[in-house]
Amino acid sequence: MDRRIKKNQAAIMNALMQLIAEKEFEKITINDIAERADVNRGTVYSHYSDKYDLLDKFIEAQLTHLMKSCYSVDAAEIPTKTFLHHTIKEIKQNAPLYKTLLSIKDVSSFRIHLNSMINKQIMEQMDETNLSIDDLSKSIYAQFMSSAIVGVIEWWFNQSMPCSTEELTDRLWTLLEMNQLIPLKIS
Repeated sequence: MDRRIKKNQAAIMNALMQLIAEKEFEKITINDIAERADVNRGTVYSHYSDKYDLLDKFIEAQLTHLMKSCYSVDAAEIPTKTFLHHTIKEIKQNAPLYKTLLSIKDVSSFRIHLNSMINKQIMEQMDETNLSIDDLSKSIYAQFMSSAIVGVIEWWFNQSMPCSTEELTDRLWTLLEMNQLIPLKIS
């Protein structure tokens, strides 16, 4: 990809992130984004069909980055507790970004995508354990656990991160074990 295209896309995404931190997403216009990115409005439209497409691509890029940063290079599979801790640490290291993304309401939010990512991890783990429970029970369990994890992370942000990532992981892990349907992998 042309370096200029990458530079423009990065500037546009960065502009979106800055604007989301300043005002509600619904009130942001393509003109606002273009002006902040120091590009023409047409340049924004040459890469994204509208601000919702831009937001979706930005969320996708952030989740891809989050997933890559949570897996170690030399490990094919991270144990669930370790994956959870890496996820929380990464989120803390980029707290302003993730707090902003989690605060977006009324659109295809980061919270929904993060929940989906964690749900997928739980479903994959259940499939690996070959549980003899029906698919509906697996789906309900995965949704329950992923919603709980995301909810606790949101609470942690809203409470100004009152504990370390290690303590949050340990306490959350204890709660997850209390509701365990499957034998969770322990690091």
